[in-house]
Amino acid sequence: MENIENKLVPIIFFSLILLVWQFTVDNGIVDRFTLPSPTDILITFVEILPNIMNHIMITLQEAFLGFTIAVGLAIVLSILMDNVPLIKKAIYPIVIVSQTVPLIALAPLFAMWFGFGKLPKVIVVILVCFFPVLVSLLHGLESVDKDLLNLLKSMGASKLHIFRLVKFPASLVSFFSGLRIAATYSIMGAIIGEWMGGKAGLGIYMMRIKHSYAYDKFFAVILIIVVLSMIFFKFICIIQNLLMPWSKELKENE
Repeated sequence: MENIENKLVPIIFFSLILLVWQFTVDNGIVDRFTLPSPTDILITFVEILPNIMNHIMITLQEAFLGFTIAVGLAIVLSILMDNVPLIKKAIYPIVIVSQTVPLIALAPLFAMWFGFGKLPKVIVVILVCFFPVLVSLLHGLESVDKDLLNLLKSMGASKLHIFRLVKFPASLVSFFSGLRIAATYSIMGAIIGEWMGGKAGLGIYMMRIKHSYAYDKFFAVILIIVVLSMIFFKFICIIQNLLMPWSKELKENE
């Protein structure tokens, strides 16, 4: 019953928001031209979906490529920072400062430096996804039980054995937490990169329909972005359940 209640509460609350939204638009409280109703958005979503599959695929390619590169870089750098304190002292402050610079300001620079192809969009996605994965994995690696590490060292275990047998398995929970955050950010990063220019992609399509004041299509694209982000998020959760089945059992027992 508790699990059912936990699922019903957000569903009921979200349904109430949609009903109020629909009632407000249908009764002319808010102009339909500026704020389409949920039914208008859903109808437009079904109508435009076959015509924008090319834009969707391009955005997905940019997001997936940037996400993959960001995860690879984060894994390598976090391992180096965990094993070499000097590298952490030198690089970690720069990584923190880099997150204070708004991406919307960097995206035009990337477009000028690297053109209007996929490369600047992928770089934006890398910047968005890199930080949460790095911080989460580094925190997981540093939070391993020190007594266990000392025990393995006393038994003559090498750093590679310690990492493979203890550190990385113990950091998987934190690692997947960062992956889930990065997965939801990846689509957003690709969209931000596409806003700065290009030939195709959901961001390009959004800019075109915005200039034509087709707000029903604009909201429909937002719905597509939300769906893609949720699918990506769920995909990471499935991988976590496959690699860490015990974590799923713990959640069910709770």
